[in-house]
Amino acid sequence: MMTAIIAFLVDTIIGDPNSRWHPVVLMGKLIGALEKLFYRNEDSDGKKFAMGAMLVLITLLVSYEVAAAVMMLSYHIPWSFGPAVVGGVLLSFTISPKSLAKAGKGIYTLLILGELEEARKKVGWIVGRDTENLDDSEIARAAVETIAENTVDGIIAPLFFFVIGGVPLAVLYRAANTMDSMIGYKNDRYLYFGRAAAKLDDALNYIPARLTGVLFIFAAWILGFDYKNAYRVMLRDAEKHPSPNGGYAEATVAGALHVRLGGVNSYFGKKHFRAYMGDVIEMIAPKHIMESIRMMYTVTVMFILIAYAMFGL
Repeated sequence: MMTAIIAFLVDTIIGDPNSRWHPVVLMGKLIGALEKLFYRNEDSDGKKFAMGAMLVLITLLVSYEVAAAVMMLSYHIPWSFGPAVVGGVLLSFTISPKSLAKAGKGIYTLLILGELEEARKKVGWIVGRDTENLDDSEIARAAVETIAENTVDGIIAPLFFFVIGGVPLAVLYRAANTMDSMIGYKNDRYLYFGRAAAKLDDALNYIPARLTGVLFIFAAWILGFDYKNAYRVMLRDAEKHPSPNGGYAEATVAGALHVRLGGVNSYFGKKHFRAYMGDVIEMIAPKHIMESIRMMYTVTVMFILIAYAMFGL
């Protein structure tokens, strides 16, 4: 578990370095190069799916093997903590609690200062919806939803795969999640070409999403939020989310904080309604961004401690 602790400390102290040599940036370049190689607009739907699946397999294989090779080399470092340090640094690239917290705190500060235009711009960096017309409550909702949902794929899922398969499997998960974020869309270009990436991401997040929901309930209890309502809302609303996994974090956080998430979102000028999660016990406000960050960090520490107690990794 020294590896996971080092990863968390590296992320907390240093954060995600903005570098072209960042492993996730390199994954993105590989995915982009393979897309140029394999995608042909004139291909049949079946061939697009097959080529997209080929992209997925190659990306997973390369990501896993490179991470495994780095970890093998770390055992040649002439001091006992070498593999833990190398593994911790590599694992830190797969998690993003500090990045989530920094984004959320920035939006919170702008809302408190009344700088609505800048807050709309900043929240637009972390969500896919149109943000130019959002009011302060909708900006706060977008931030809370993003922090809750990204606690799954940005923290708990990579740590979960580290527990069951070490650093290489955590890196493989990050590659799968990166593919989903790049090509896993239901639009004309990616409906078939990106389907394998999207389905793989759904499958990999199935257990971590539900585990995160449970951890959020315990986090609510520790922090003095409404853990009973978190549990009730998770059971009632999680399956309403359009993603098979996204609702377990969002619904639980909504219940714990006494707010309602979901509603009307605009994408490229078109409005879409997403089922509500939670109840309007409190009007969502900037303070709920900070509360969701506290829950995110609590869940992260809880998972690491539980993994250590159970597996001693």
